[in-house]
Amino acid sequence: MDWFSLANEHELASPSLVIHAERVEENLRRMLAISGSASRLRPHVKTHKLPQLVARQMELGIQKFKCATIAEAEMVASAGALDVLLAVQLVGPNIARFVQLLRQFPSTRFSSLIDAPEPLDSLAKALQAAGETATLLLDLDVGQQRTGIVPGPAAFALYQRLATLPGVRAGGLHAYDGHLHQSDPSVRKTACDAAFAPVEKLRADLLAGGLSVPIVVAGGSPTFPIHANRPDVESSPGTCVLWDAGYAANLPDLKFLPAATLLTRVISRPAANRICLDLGHKAVASEMQHPRVVFPQLPEARPVAHNEEHLVLETNMAGNIAVGTALHGIPWHVCPTVALHANAFVARDGRVEETWPVNARARCISI
Repeated sequence: MDWFSLANEHELASPSLVIHAERVEENLRRMLAISGSASRLRPHVKTHKLPQLVARQMELGIQKFKCATIAEAEMVASAGALDVLLAVQLVGPNIARFVQLLRQFPSTRFSSLIDAPEPLDSLAKALQAAGETATLLLDLDVGQQRTGIVPGPAAFALYQRLATLPGVRAGGLHAYDGHLHQSDPSVRKTACDAAFAPVEKLRADLLAGGLSVPIVVAGGSPTFPIHANRPDVESSPGTCVLWDAGYAANLPDLKFLPAATLLTRVISRPAANRICLDLGHKAVASEMQHPRVVFPQLPEARPVAHNEEHLVLETNMAGNIAVGTALHGIPWHVCPTVALHANAFVARDGRVEETWPVNARARCISI
């Protein structure tokens, strides 16, 4: 029996997201082994968005988490987490939502990111007016050029300003190197070390200037094992909890297991060598080029059309596949795929046993 097979798959409507609990457990075990200590981990929840997985990580000793949205932050706090980093610079109405988050979960220590003076001043003013104080980390651009400030004099000055404003506390540095995903681990390490060197220099300069730098949060899944070897750095892998076909193909040195699959069914055979599945853009992340999903049962299948509700595959095995046949696919990019599903069906010992609402896929839960 293949690891993805389900004894009760006939009970599941398609398309459905299935999480395989035993493989999640193994991925968590491997995360802890790489980090060396649960205290060195601050896993990102954007991949799974599930309070049940946050709770399981807490049972294993992981107490700090990272998230991308206020809804995710609320989900993690509702699960009982005591330390949550909201890895985004707050602007507009999200400032008031963040203040409400602090008030709704007073037992949780929330922090966020800053990379410019204007949003820093706006957030500090709002927090002071509300009688609240929050920790902020300086977000550093280490090469991705998406968010953050380049380590250097301007970053030093901004951190210095952060350390003096009422309503906020200087909590350290954040350095996400999402642009580093080279397949060769030695090349990836060289690039990662080079990208992190300015972060280390900035931390040393800040400390020499009498400023406190309590934590440094660095990296994602591809560079997780590299940062895990740095003293006094918290690693924040996310995808490795569920893994996916893209990372499995491009990062073979990282021995995590795909733990999320998509149950789909053949709904038509439009030609002798083609099958059509009910796995359209609305069920699997489609921001990348094909393959957007890999089918272990049809390794030679080639996608030829993908629409809102349909995926057409070309395969020499089409003639042997009846309409109604269930297939199991591994998403190429699991994070946005999970966000497309209202529920995740949890399988243990080859049988779906539970349904977990993916509640943090929403932009707003209650705040």
